[in-house]
Amino acid sequence: MNSTSNELALAPLGAGDLIDRAVRLYRHHFLTLIRIAAPPVLVSALGWTITTIAVRAIGSTSSDLNVALYVLLIIGGIGIIACGFLFSLVVMGGATRNLVSHLLWNEPVSARTTYRAVKSRFWSLLGASLLVAFWLAFAAMVASMAYMFFTFVLFAAIGFSAMISPWISAIIGGIGVVAGISAGLVLFFMLAGRMAYVPQAMLVEGKGVLAAIGRSFSLASGNVRRLMAMALFTFFATYSALMLLMIPLSWYGYLNGVDLSPFGSNSPTWYAIGYEVILQCSQIMLAPIWMLGLSLLYVDERVRHEGYDIELMAARQLPEMPTLPNVVSPFAPALVTGRAPKFVPPPPMQMPTGTVLGLNYSAQPRQ
Repeated sequence: MNSTSNELALAPLGAGDLIDRAVRLYRHHFLTLIRIAAPPVLVSALGWTITTIAVRAIGSTSSDLNVALYVLLIIGGIGIIACGFLFSLVVMGGATRNLVSHLLWNEPVSARTTYRAVKSRFWSLLGASLLVAFWLAFAAMVASMAYMFFTFVLFAAIGFSAMISPWISAIIGGIGVVAGISAGLVLFFMLAGRMAYVPQAMLVEGKGVLAAIGRSFSLASGNVRRLMAMALFTFFATYSALMLLMIPLSWYGYLNGVDLSPFGSNSPTWYAIGYEVILQCSQIMLAPIWMLGLSLLYVDERVRHEGYDIELMAARQLPEMPTLPNVVSPFAPALVTGRAPKFVPPPPMQMPTGTVLGLNYSAQPRQ
């Protein structure tokens, strides 16, 4: 067992530690993680390409038949994008199981192992991913309502303060914008984080869909700050990679007369498609970090709440705990597998016929 695995398993992680160790795992298994993350992102890339072509073509056609065809293509492209997002959630569970196996028995991280785990419970994972997607949409709606409420209060405060001083109005406006965005983000991650561990609970602990949702809700306490840190890091890293990859396309577009200014006219279709392809490529590069971050966060929550580090150490040295009749453990095992030997109950105990010291005697009737 290498030192990286041991360190990853045995210490509670802060937000910085979580990102640092996700990046280290990403560096050690770069090509493998790219192969794991690429299929869902490629599905989403296909959907974005179809949608981009249809949206740009629908405004330049005069045929009603073509308009109807492009509308169907837009709907189909949005459906493919949604399928790619669900596929990403499904693959995340398989990646977590592979990571925990790597922590336990130093099994290699491989795309085949990950997708074999996904295949074993694909339909359950798909149903759980749909529920997670609906919950994320609900969380986004609630966060948007909170932001709009702050915006309404902000406009009222600006209108009142403008009668006093324009400087006070500007200060209140800046504070209000920051407060509204912060409140919306905190509320979103507070709700979304409750469903962050559903795929992990299904594939690592062997739970059903509803039991995995309940398990995720019970584990996800106090993870808002670390989830926000992971999301912001992934967002800025993705767009940093996007800017680097956009340089060749921007130079080529500039040499061919494309107006690259923010206030320029619409860019040609080939440039828009190239932009979407490069965006998806940057997501392929950075998606494994988000996947690893959630996997490590799941392991860390169990370390904090259940002493999962002790379970991991015991599972490395001992066989899986056999299932005892009429005994239900309050905690899930380190990793649900089929490795445990079949439990053979002991023979029934016979009552002793003598004394405690083993001396036989016959009871004599009292005179």
